[in-house]
Amino acid sequence: MTEADVSLIQRTFAAQQATALRWRLSTLAERKARLTRLRDAMMAQREAFYTAFAADYRKSPAEVEASEFLPVMDEIRHALGSLKRWMKPRGHWPTSTMLGTRASVQYQPRGRVLIIAPWNYPLSLCFGPLVSALAAGNTAMIKPSEMTPAVSALMARIIADIFPPEEVALFEGSQPTAQALLDLPFDHIFFTGSPAVGKLVMAAAARHLSSVTLELGGKSPTIVDASANLTLAAETLMWGKFLNNGQTCVAPDHVYVHASVKSAFVEACRNVLQQRYGADGSARLNNPDLTRIVNRRHTERVAGLLTDALQRGAVLSTGGLTDLDQCYVAPTLLEDIPADAHIMSEEIFGPLLPIIAYDDIDQVIASINAAPKPLALYVWSTHKEQIRKIVAQTSSGGVCVNHCVAHFAHGNLPFGGVNNSGIGSAHGEYGFKAMSHERAVLRATPLMLIKLFFPPYTAARQRLIRLVVDTLRLPKL
Repeated sequence: MTEADVSLIQRTFAAQQATALRWRLSTLAERKARLTRLRDAMMAQREAFYTAFAADYRKSPAEVEASEFLPVMDEIRHALGSLKRWMKPRGHWPTSTMLGTRASVQYQPRGRVLIIAPWNYPLSLCFGPLVSALAAGNTAMIKPSEMTPAVSALMARIIADIFPPEEVALFEGSQPTAQALLDLPFDHIFFTGSPAVGKLVMAAAARHLSSVTLELGGKSPTIVDASANLTLAAETLMWGKFLNNGQTCVAPDHVYVHASVKSAFVEACRNVLQQRYGADGSARLNNPDLTRIVNRRHTERVAGLLTDALQRGAVLSTGGLTDLDQCYVAPTLLEDIPADAHIMSEEIFGPLLPIIAYDDIDQVIASINAAPKPLALYVWSTHKEQIRKIVAQTSSGGVCVNHCVAHFAHGNLPFGGVNNSGIGSAHGEYGFKAMSHERAVLRATPLMLIKLFFPPYTAARQRLIRLVVDTLRLPKL
């Protein structure tokens, strides 16, 4: 992998400063034009993206459309339709002590934004944040993943064709290129990746007091209780888990299933996998709808988790076939997994799904709360009180009830993690605000009540101030 020229990175960063200052005054029409250019350039390269994704990890055109194009197109469409409202300053009524003033919040571009994107959804998770950055009026420097070189190269050509580098620039490379970028004092950093790397990014941002949006990961649990619609749960979870062959930050990591319905749930999952991917290992290996693991190193890691679990006594329910040369791991269901198996503590990020029986929901909630806060939590139930209890007593970046993964695509919801699974929110207006400084603007009116608090503090003035404080006391509960 050839690294980007550090001096070029530094010159581009310096050149973007003048643009960022100028873009503070960018109009609605100018921002919409930039988004439209990006949209049209993507669509013009649609077939080329099919080829690039097939080269990088044999992703089918249908998955390219559904999981790469669709989220970005929806993000652009949403921004084009809502940007006028998002950009408009918002007035606020004065609080009791601020009578005699007028206040508003203005949304000002942060300035120069760095976007570091991952390999699992290299287009969606690169251009998606770019939409928010451009909508908010920022310049951007982008570092895509070196693990998907064909897609990264195509994105680089698109960016170079439609933006001069002093507006938007993309730099290909690996860790040294990322480090050269992180050494610069960006106004905001948007990073998508693992919690371990996220800590390094946050440490780098701290050196310059740069604001951050960190979209990380973790082990997102699923609960299927005795009242759940097992057929629908199996159909949906087998989609959410094996989309992109499990290489999804919000994929169900493991499933807690009530013991009374566990056998029926596992059988329903087996049936879904057979219908979608084939009846045997050979059919699934050759199924064009199954994306490959991104490279051999990651294939070995996922295969190692499977081998470790089986050696420790886990039961293979279906799947289990691996082919390192083809970067292939079959969709695999595991049962009776020992607590000390590595798959129970490490983020899987692959097509392995542990299924765990439970009897007491309180123990499941305790297990979830004992682990780092996940990016997502999925609950399958028709019992309203049970759903309320689980949602209220757990913490996660997002929750889906009788669904999974789909909250990522809901443009009116904040997408992000909490603590170990991320910091900040993205998508839609939340992404616009993350890339903006919410600037408080207060204006005086002729009614300058603040003069009542000016010295000299005579006895009468002190009594007046004391009276004001007393009126603000909370009533007794």
